Amino acid sequence: MFSHLAIYAIAILTTAGVIIRPFRIAEYAWAAAGALLLVITGLLSPVEAFKGIAKGTDVYLFLIGMMLLAEVARQEGLFNWLAFHAAKAAKGSPVRLFILIFLVGTVVTAFLSNDATAIVLTPAVAAAVRAVNVKKPLPYLYICAFIANAASFVLPVSNPANLVIYESHLPPLADWLRIFGLPSLLSVLVTFLALFITQKKHLGGSIDLQVPSQALSAGGKVALCGIIATTMLLTAVSAMNLQLGLPTAVAGALTACCVVLFLKKKPAAILRAVSWPVLLLVAGLFIILEGLDKAGFITFLSGLLNTSALLDPGQTAWVSGTALAAGCNLVNNLPAGLIAGSAVAAAQPPELIRSCLLVGVDVGPNLSVTGSLATLLWLVELKREGIAVSAWQFLKLGAVVMIPALFAALAALYIG
Repeated sequence: MFSHLAIYAIAILTTAGVIIRPFRIAEYAWAAAGALLLVITGLLSPVEAFKGIAKGTDVYLFLIGMMLLAEVARQEGLFNWLAFHAAKAAKGSPVRLFILIFLVGTVVTAFLSNDATAIVLTPAVAAAVRAVNVKKPLPYLYICAFIANAASFVLPVSNPANLVIYESHLPPLADWLRIFGLPSLLSVLVTFLALFITQKKHLGGSIDLQVPSQALSAGGKVALCGIIATTMLLTAVSAMNLQLGLPTAVAGALTACCVVLFLKKKPAAILRAVSWPVLLLVAGLFIILEGLDKAGFITFLSGLLNTSALLDPGQTAWVSGTALAAGCNLVNNLPAGLIAGSAVAAAQPPELIRSCLLVGVDVGPNLSVTGSLATLLWLVELKREGIAVSAWQFLKLGAVVMIPALFAALAALYIG
């Protein structure tokens, strides 16, 4: 019993460290420290810790591929080129630029995943707002964080967490659209309205019409082709119910290799710029999850879910979706989704409950900066741009954006 309590205490303290970042210590350091503490104290054996790390293999590969694609695109000027065209399409209107970025973010999330929106779209948006001399860039950058989660169940490929909830056995695409079509539409629309209403006061005035022309380099064209090819590949792989990590890693590595080999670029410059500590953060979270599993937390949840579903399936669906949404902001949606997926596999509840859990794990993270891996990656990109967003600053906006979007999506599941 004492060992179980110790595991819970370490998990709570680790999560608090990741969220609050005391002494300005990076998120990945707190996750790694918590995981290491579990092993040093003997609460987890090295074998059990390695087992936890191994569970995240597909996620690591996915992130490596996306980060390579993003870094090649950044260094070869693709983002500056996209920024030029976005600024040109805005025609001097901040509102038009806001809507355009939101639409692009929705498409990128739907077809490339929410993590890709954080990694690929955020630097492009940062470049766009710089190009048109926007005085307050945050309203446009907030879009990248919030749409990454709000649109992450438009398609199965939109969020790797979707595979976790369904244990890699996703419904056919037609069934997916029937179940989640209306909920995802409402999630996107409500998120847009909440963001637009809260940020409208910062969208006044005009932006520069004359933007320096940007020609796309050969390397930029390779990066663009790599992103397009990756989009097509992930859509096909998702349709076949296969894991996304390895194809994404291969696509990113091939794109980087093409730039290095054919355009004589230095591979060290690309590799140095990739945010490798993100992988350490994810690995730490998987080890924490393994500890919670050992402490019997997943067994407890599956029993609770099974009992509640027998008594009142409808109420259980609503409560479980809402509870998971809240839980994602405490421990991140990646481990929360894994816990929920394991509990669902053991309990085998009605389909409505599983659907509500998926909405919770996808939309719920929009409350806090630690809610999803995509938001943490977004923060990393913001830091590289010299922009800071505090946890409290995000939480105040997240409460206004996430809560109505979550309830709208859950309500749509009941209607369906």
